Amino acid sequence: MHEYDDAVLNCFLENQLRLLPEAVAGNIEEAEAFLEECMAVVVDSVDEVWAYFDEEGVDLEGQNKEEIIDAPEVFDIGDGRYLIVES
Repeated sequence: MHEYDDAVLNCFLENQLRLLPEAVAGNIEEAEAFLEECMAVVVDSVDEVWAYFDEEGVDLEGQNKEEIIDAPEVFDIGDGRYLIVES
């Protein structure tokens, strides 16, 4: 079971429409349930975002780290961490 703190859950609630065509969560509990179902990952840096996608086999050729954090499935939590949601 994943544990997501309030900063992560609020970030997802506020920004979920970047990734999804309609809201899937209307409150903290729904956000946590959705993130757990998706097995979303919280990482501590841009380097870890890069490493995550590299490990998942995503072709990163021609991209830089700034571009990868602009991907719709990457959410900047605002405290140096990033939430990665693969829906």
